[in-house]
Amino acid sequence: MLKLTAKQSAKVRKLARRECCNCVDGNCLLLDNGEECKCVQLISRYGIYCNYFLKAVLPTEKELYDEILQQNKIR
Repeated sequence: MLKLTAKQSAKVRKLARRECCNCVDGNCLLLDNGEECKCVQLISRYGIYCNYFLKAVLPTEKELYDEILQQNKIR
């Protein structure tokens, strides 16, 4: 899990709603097993928990991506 500040968390939620192809009406298609399941990134306040979001969606916002990686000492 990558930790987020409050400001980053708001940006991540906005990005998930806008860019993630698996986030539909606030629900995650990847976690849907016949019952709706809330998108983890929309309910998370303190970190990035979704591997799909981390690898496929977050890199589209290079500045935010780099900031989060540096803060978590990954880069």
